[in-house]
Amino acid sequence: MNTIEERLWNYIDGSCSEEERKAIDILITQDEAYRSKFEELLNFDSHLAKMGMDEPSMGFTFKVMEGIRAEEALKPLHARINKNIIKGIGGFFIITILFFVVYMLATTHIAPVNLSKGLSNGLKLPEGIKMPDLKNYFNKPVLEAFFCVDVVLGLFLFDAYLRRKKVSKQILK
Repeated sequence: MNTIEERLWNYIDGSCSEEERKAIDILITQDEAYRSKFEELLNFDSHLAKMGMDEPSMGFTFKVMEGIRAEEALKPLHARINKNIIKGIGGFFIITILFFVVYMLATTHIAPVNLSKGLSNGLKLPEGIKMPDLKNYFNKPVLEAFFCVDVVLGLFLFDAYLRRKKVSKQILK
């Protein structure tokens, strides 16, 4: 762009100083080259104002948003462990164990024991103590379910250990 166009664009945009504005006003009124160029640029500016802004297509917007989502998906997730959940799980197991201990003590029948008779026969349970029949509680499906849950929990803990090891190696790099 030559200096005439630059000065006229500054004049049209209003980005020139007051002294330059006065000087350009004088040049437009007196010089035919300035006047014709000014009218040409003013006409071009009015056409630009009428055209408005072009908007990108919906497909372009969708692709850009998908690109942003893909970038976010590549970042590793930093999961925070909620301590209330850990406390709740621990509380559940403590309550369960306490329940079984109380149940065992409540169903155990204790009678007076004759120690001299018990010692002469060897180490046997006294006759007054009856142990609950565990066959009803620990049958084959219950034990299989218990071991399956234990295996799954063991695999989960092993996976967490390996992931922690992998993350620590990445941090050190």
